[in-house]
Amino acid sequence: MNPLANQLLIMARAKNIRIITAESCTGGLIAASLTDIAGSSDVVEGGFITYANEAKTSMLGVPESLIAQHGAVSEPVALAMAQGALDHSRAQLSVAVTGIAGPSGGSDAKPVGLVFIAVAMKGKTPHATRHLFSGNRRDIREHAVNAALQMMMDEVH
Repeated sequence: MNPLANQLLIMARAKNIRIITAESCTGGLIAASLTDIAGSSDVVEGGFITYANEAKTSMLGVPESLIAQHGAVSEPVALAMAQGALDHSRAQLSVAVTGIAGPSGGSDAKPVGLVFIAVAMKGKTPHATRHLFSGNRRDIREHAVNAALQMMMDEVH
């Protein structure tokens, strides 16, 4: 059990906040870390796994033009994913993750380990952070999960 996930569930439950995830490079690991905990269904609304650009567009409403202009791994796309998850659910809090987990796919401009995480709360302006995680694919994804959980905790706090 991820202690950050457990703490987030406790905090969200206390404030009657439901959570939705929109995940690309983490492939559902954030939702899995939350739903690994018994009783999480009173907090977790669900999750979108939008690995392909087309899924980001069709499932979350991320404009194709935004992806074309900034690339899927970008702050604007992470923000649009987080807002789209809220717009397509009954949750009050969303988190979105898009990045390059490697070992390939990176470039000088967007290296392996680059991850954007966005959080959106109903009634508030969404915000995002840029991370450059190190390690192998599993490490990068694990770092992204923990950073996303922490960002949600900070938002709920």
